[in-house]
Amino acid sequence: MIYNNDKIINYKKIDAYNVENTQKIAEQYSNIISLLGEDINRDGLEKTPIRVAKSMQFLTQGYQMNPEEILRSAMFKEDYRQMVIVKDIEIYSLCEHHIIPFYGKAHVAYIPNKHITGLSKIARVVEAFSRRLQIQERLTNQIKDCINDTLKPLGVAVVIEANHLCMMMRGVQKQNSVTTTSAFTGAFLKKETREEYIHLIGSKLH
Repeated sequence: MIYNNDKIINYKKIDAYNVENTQKIAEQYSNIISLLGEDINRDGLEKTPIRVAKSMQFLTQGYQMNPEEILRSAMFKEDYRQMVIVKDIEIYSLCEHHIIPFYGKAHVAYIPNKHITGLSKIARVVEAFSRRLQIQERLTNQIKDCINDTLKPLGVAVVIEANHLCMMMRGVQKQNSVTTTSAFTGAFLKKETREEYIHLIGSKLH
C-alpha cells in the first residue's frame, strides 16, 4: 500500500496460489453454482468461483505441510521431564463427509525425554493436520502420533473439543452439542498422570 499525503494511491494484493489448480477448481465451482440454480454471470457471483477456489486451497493447506519437519525444525536437548501443556489451541477444519466446518480447541501435552520442541511448533502441528479434510477422531490420533514418533517423549496427551456445523446446520440440527475426543500414550496411560493433565487443562491459571 502506497501513501501520498495520507491518501492511498495504490494497492496491490499479492496471492500465492497454484494458478493452474485455481482455474480448474474455479471451473468446477462455476458448474456447481449453476447446477444449484444460480446465475453464475450476475454481479455478486461473477468472481465467486475464483474466490472459493483460493479459499479451499487455504483451508486445506495442511496437505502442503510436513508436521514432523515442523517439530524437527525446533528440537532442542533439554533435561526436563515434567509435563508440557499447550492448551486452547484453536482448530478450524473441514469435515470430510460433507465438507462443512468444525471448530474448537485442542489441548496438547507431552513429557519430554531428552528433547523438547518450540511451543509454537505444537500449535503448528495442530494446524497442519486440521487444515485438511478431516474427522475429529483421526485428527486427534494424528497429532498424538506425530509428536510421539518425532520427539520420542515419555508420553503424549491430546484432547479436542469441537462443534460440528454438519450437526448444527443440517442433519440432526442440534445447536449446543460438543464432541470431545482424546488420545494418550506412555506416561499418560497412568491414571494419576492423566488426571493431573485433565485437571490442568480445565484450570483457569491465566
